[in-house]
Amino acid sequence: MSVIYLDNNATTRVDEAVLEEMLPYLTEYYGNPSSMHTFGGQLARNIEQAREKVAALLGAQPTEIIFTSCGTEGDNAAIRAALRTQPDKKNIVTTAVEHPAVYTLCKRLEKEGYRVTYLPVNGKGLIDLKELKASLTDDTALVSVMCANNETGTIFPIERIGQIVKERGILFHVDAVQAVGKVPLNMSESTVDFLVLSGHKLHAPKGIGVLYVRKGVRFRPLLIGGHQERGRRGGTSNVPAIIGLGKAAELAIQHVTEEVTQVKELRDRLEQGLLSQIPDCQLNGHPSMRLPNTTNIGFKYIEGEAILLSLDRFGICASSGSACTSGSLEPSHVLRAMGLPYTLLHGSIRFSLSRYTTSAEIDRVLEVMPAIVERLRMISPFKNEADEEHGWLQTAREQQGRGVMETVK
Repeated sequence: MSVIYLDNNATTRVDEAVLEEMLPYLTEYYGNPSSMHTFGGQLARNIEQAREKVAALLGAQPTEIIFTSCGTEGDNAAIRAALRTQPDKKNIVTTAVEHPAVYTLCKRLEKEGYRVTYLPVNGKGLIDLKELKASLTDDTALVSVMCANNETGTIFPIERIGQIVKERGILFHVDAVQAVGKVPLNMSESTVDFLVLSGHKLHAPKGIGVLYVRKGVRFRPLLIGGHQERGRRGGTSNVPAIIGLGKAAELAIQHVTEEVTQVKELRDRLEQGLLSQIPDCQLNGHPSMRLPNTTNIGFKYIEGEAILLSLDRFGICASSGSACTSGSLEPSHVLRAMGLPYTLLHGSIRFSLSRYTTSAEIDRVLEVMPAIVERLRMISPFKNEADEEHGWLQTAREQQGRGVMETVK
């Protein structure tokens, strides 16, 4: 059984061209670029070429690019640097729907004596810009707002937010892990001071990321060690992964139009098919201001984990939220912040596509999902709520009697 992979916001398949670019640096050119000898030292030039490719993707200068191990490291480095360079300021402003790389760090910083303002979101997952403006004080060291939410795909108006932040002379950090390669970004015309991306979200390998630091912004490294990355991030350079990320950045520029057209068309067909075929479900997040590859749909009265296990029987991979919190039984903090009702909160599924997703794969999901939901609702612990609100349980029993459930046996 072939795998239908619709969990690309968790990680992506490494592009074959990326792998091909990396292989020589695992076998033939395996030296340390910090070495004095030519065999290792010559690799520094290849790293700089990859840095230029990443900078081109972001509309940045190569000197503004710092290679890291992942998005989490980049977020931690940016936020910690903003605080260390402004020791007299103790307030951070962020949102209630940030990725754990930011959200959990902010919770830790509260224990260290910082005051964190978590801006609420509306039912579409967006903050109120008036509330943002009112939250800023002379004590605010940093505003941290993600570019696009990893669970719903909702895109924040980053430049409008940045204009408000810059009116107060405050540093601005953006986690753009889900957005890079899917929506155009241009740091040369942006208000963003720190921006983070992760290679494995755009068809590069895991274990490589980037922290963009605007030229002129004060920065203190999180990892202290050698002179790598111009003294801004110690540690031996992960040469193969850096080379791979450079190639992935180059490919992302070539495929950005495909992301916003072909991938979006497949996403919309999947979404419209599910919403039209399955009763008592709804789209979570903003209907238009979102990533072209992401849809998050809530199926009332059933558990998301049960849906995922049922999909897995057909070789279909999806998610009930962030991969960084998949071990938790708690419902998504993102969907809770959006005010979803309990019977919908637990049954929300994220489907995230890529340029490798095919029309046949979407057809297969639409073929099996209605029967999966029917079967699970028959045994749902929320069946009383369903029965009282919509008379759903009786309808499901009648459909079962007509043999609807046979397709999932």
